[in-house]
Amino acid sequence: MNLYRSKNHHIIAGVLGGIAERFGWNVTLLRFIWILLTITPLPGLIIYLVLWLILPEKDD
Repeated sequence: MNLYRSKNHHIIAGVLGGIAERFGWNVTLLRFIWILLTITPLPGLIIYLVLWLILPEKDD
């Protein structure tokens, strides 16, 4: 599994954009789901921050 942060689809750090690119998902839908997770007791924000720290940026 080769996850990375996207340089093309980023708002903050490109974590969700990289996940969407890797699995062929719609980045807008993934962001909406992440917002729902973040509104509920915080797991989305914590997971995002951890992935931001551990995922490398995609090489061109």
